Amino acid sequence: MENNERENPLRAEKRKKLHALREKGVNPFPYSFERTHSVSELFKNFESKLGPEQRAEGVKIKVAGRLMTMRLMGKAAFFHFQDQTGKMQGYFKSEEVRPEDQLVFDHLDIGDIIGIEGGLFKTKKGELSVRVEKLTMLCKTLEPLPEKFHGLTDIEQKYRYRHLDLIMDAGSRKVFETRSKIIREIRSFLDKRGFLEVETPTLQPIYGGAAAYPFSTHHRALDMKLFLKISPELYLKRLIVGGFEKVYEIGKNFRNEGIDRTHNPEFCMLEWYEAYTDYNYQMKQFEELIAYVAKTVKGSTKVIFQGKEIDFTPPWTRLTVYDAIKKYAGVDVEKMDVKALFTVIKDNGSDLEKPTTHGEMVMELFDQKVEEHLWQPTFITDFPVETSPLTKVHRGGKRGLVERFEPVCAGMEIGNSFSELNDPEDQLARLKEQEAKRVVDEEAQPMDENFMHAIDVGMPPTGGVGVGVERIVMLLTDCPSIRDIILFPTMKKEK
Repeated sequence: MENNERENPLRAEKRKKLHALREKGVNPFPYSFERTHSVSELFKNFESKLGPEQRAEGVKIKVAGRLMTMRLMGKAAFFHFQDQTGKMQGYFKSEEVRPEDQLVFDHLDIGDIIGIEGGLFKTKKGELSVRVEKLTMLCKTLEPLPEKFHGLTDIEQKYRYRHLDLIMDAGSRKVFETRSKIIREIRSFLDKRGFLEVETPTLQPIYGGAAAYPFSTHHRALDMKLFLKISPELYLKRLIVGGFEKVYEIGKNFRNEGIDRTHNPEFCMLEWYEAYTDYNYQMKQFEELIAYVAKTVKGSTKVIFQGKEIDFTPPWTRLTVYDAIKKYAGVDVEKMDVKALFTVIKDNGSDLEKPTTHGEMVMELFDQKVEEHLWQPTFITDFPVETSPLTKVHRGGKRGLVERFEPVCAGMEIGNSFSELNDPEDQLARLKEQEAKRVVDEEAQPMDENFMHAIDVGMPPTGGVGVGVERIVMLLTDCPSIRDIILFPTMKKEK
C-alpha cells in the first residue's frame, strides 16, 4: 500500500469518497445482495418482448455488477455495468430515487460494484435497460481500472494482473469459460465409456512416468525428500494392477523446465489407462475424444487456429517416426549408424556435444525437421526403444522400436500413448538402464521398487494415454500461447 500522502490522485479521490460514505452512515461493503436475475437472464426473458420506449409493466428486478461506463446528463445518467454473464445499460434519474440513493450515486466511480433495484425498459434506440429505483454500494474500490478503450495492452500485465484482464476483456473471459467446458466434456466422454476418475499423489517420494526434472521439497515431520509429480503414470498403473480396468485423472503436473509458447512448469494433464487394449485401440479412442470435444464445444470438428483450418474429423493420418523423417527431412535414418546420424543432426543445428544413442538422435532430428510441418492432426507412431522405457517392443518385428504414438497438430505434440510394458523382467531391465543414465541425465527415470512390485504382481495388457489439456484448449480457443489459457501462469517476480 502506498503512503496515503503520496498516493496517486485517482486513488486519493476514490479513497476520499470511501471515507465520505462511511461518515454519512453508508456501509461501502455490505455482506450480501439478493439478486433476482443475471444480465443474461434479463436479455433472455425480456429482449424480444419489448419494443423501443416500452416498459416491462409490473416487473421489478434486482441485479448487481461492476460499473464500467457512465455518461452524465445533468441530473440523469446512463451507465453500463457487467456481471459474469454480460453487460447491460442502466438509467439513473435523480428525481426518481431516494436521497440515500443519490448519495451513493454521487460517490460512484468506474469499477465500483453496485446493486440495482428497479424496472425494465427499452430506449429509443432499442437497448434493454434497467431504470434505477434503488442503488446500493456493494464494494467501493480504490484501484482505478485500465482505460476502457485499450484495457491491458501490455501482455505481461495481462498475465500478472489476470483479475484486471478478466474485467476488461470479455474475450479473455470467454476463453476460460471454454476451457472449463472442454474439461467437462472430456470427463463426460470418459465417464460414458465406463472410466473411473481417480486422484494420485501430488507429493511423491519417487518421481517417474516421464523424462523431466522435478521440483523437490522436504517433509519436516517425516524428515524426507518429496517431489511434485511430473506424471501420474506409475500410480495409475498400480490401479490397473489392483483391478480397476478403466481409470483416468485430470490434474496438475509439475516439471522444473523452461517457459515458452507451449510449456509452463505447472500444467494440466489428462491420463487414462484401459486394461486389455493396446496403442492401436487407443489411437482410435484418442481421435474420437478430440472430435467429440470439438464438436460439442465448438459445434464442428473443423476449427480455425491462427488463421488456418484444422480438421479433427476421424480418421487422422498415421505416419511412423522413420517415414516422417524420410518424408520431411529427406533422410533414411533407419539405415544410418550413430556416427552418420550425429553428423546430420549437428548439420541441422543440434547442440549435442557428442553422440548419444541412435534412438535419441532420431528423435532429435524429428524435433528439428518434422514437427513444424505437421499441421493437420497426425499420429506419429513406432518410436525408438531408447526414448520409451515404459513401452512394449513392437510386435511387428521392427527391431529397436516400441508401440508408441504421439498425436501432433499445428506443429506441436498434444499427447502420448503406449502399449504399456507389463513384462516384469523387461521392465526391470529398462528401469535399470534409466537409473544408470542418471549419472549424466538428471531427467532419466529413477528406479521405483514399489512400482516394480506392482508389475511383478501382474498388470493385464493395457493401453495408456496422456493428453496435454492446455494444448487442446489452445487449439479450440485459437490462442497461440499456453499463457493465454492458464489463468495464472508462472512468471518472474515483478521488479
